[in-house]
Amino acid sequence: MSRVWLVWGVGVVAYIVAVLHRTSFGVSGLAASERFSISPSVLSGFVVLQIVVYAGMQIPAGVLLDRYGSRIMISAGALIMASAQMLLALTESLPLAIVARVLVGVGDAMTFISVLRLVPQWFAPRRVPLVSQLTGIFGQIGQILSALPLMLLLNGPGWSFAYGSAASLGLLSFVLAVSVIRNAPPGLEVVAAPAGLREVGRQIRAVWGRHGTRLGFFTHMGTQFSMTTFALLWGVPYLRSAQGLSPAEAGSLLTLSVISAIVAGPIIGILSGRFPMRRSYLVLSIMISNAAMWTVVLALPGPAPIWLLALLVMVISVGGPGSMIGFDYARMFNPSTSMEPRRAWSISAGSWRRCWSSRRWGSFSMRWAGTRSTRSGWRGSCSTRCGSSRSPVSSSPAGRRGGRWDWCCGPSGRCGGSVATGRRASYTLT
Repeated sequence: MSRVWLVWGVGVVAYIVAVLHRTSFGVSGLAASERFSISPSVLSGFVVLQIVVYAGMQIPAGVLLDRYGSRIMISAGALIMASAQMLLALTESLPLAIVARVLVGVGDAMTFISVLRLVPQWFAPRRVPLVSQLTGIFGQIGQILSALPLMLLLNGPGWSFAYGSAASLGLLSFVLAVSVIRNAPPGLEVVAAPAGLREVGRQIRAVWGRHGTRLGFFTHMGTQFSMTTFALLWGVPYLRSAQGLSPAEAGSLLTLSVISAIVAGPIIGILSGRFPMRRSYLVLSIMISNAAMWTVVLALPGPAPIWLLALLVMVISVGGPGSMIGFDYARMFNPSTSMEPRRAWSISAGSWRRCWSSRRWGSFSMRWAGTRSTRSGWRGSCSTRCGSSRSPVSSSPAGRRGGRWDWCCGPSGRCGGSVATGRRASYTLT
């Protein structure tokens, strides 16, 4: 194995472990409710706080990444998350558990953007799109690890052993990152000049002022929040409490979601690269299909058949690789010198939307069903996700190029003629 692939491979391993840490509460939500004696609303606060920290850290992480490089950022993120998971394994105190999830959000924010930074540093430009897509795809293995092995450990040896094992994997990724990862090939490393707060603020405002950054922001927000909210916390509780599935069946559906994302990733990448003027159609199709599937499942008077739940999981899973289109928009509209701020804006969009969804899902579960996770409570909370699948991308005026329409192209024929307005949508509970 060449040095290039080894460095990238270790970075991917660190990202896989980060995804495991990120989604670990998605399979342990019921166990956490019992361990800490908390309601669904408080439980949702765990994930909301984690996502708030993750989203809020994106811009600072991008600035730090430009300053210190991928090796330090990935190593620090792995060590922070390993410490957090060990704390969660040992404590039965709710405040300390909250601190642990905050630390997971901090370490997680430092990881993905740093691994993506390795790709253009180590690979030829023609390979960058494919390797970037592979990075996101392989990272979903972490969700498989949380859906099956972690769940088995929770149901077997118990909470402390399960989260202690996760912490051990985090420590292993820290050691590998320190030992193997380098910021760039020897002799080609670029050291960023220190910049003051005023200059950093100016760069961030300049990046946000470009049309493609905002379009990427709302694309990332609208495509993947449904699946990530499902995977981060509420998927297993919903499947078990509202749909009556066994732990094995719920874990299998989460595994199916990962497989679906892996299959859809290359297809979306090829279509996005081959038809760059049609990317918005892909984005809108993903959002509409997500809303349609949730509407069908929630409209049923009783539990949905297993084949329909499998179809729901497969459809919403496409939103994960679909959100990568947001990076394509941001890359098209920004110079290479603005690499990390533009990525940070796109990543933070989906995080803020997940934050809103996770919190509302928990609060509506409480409102409709008291402290019990009944089907009526789930229906009310899930319907907020259906109603919020609209994206400002769909409100952007269409432009024209070569006699064909695309939502992101202006009348001059150059992408960037439209701007996602960010107008707040109205949400209707059914």
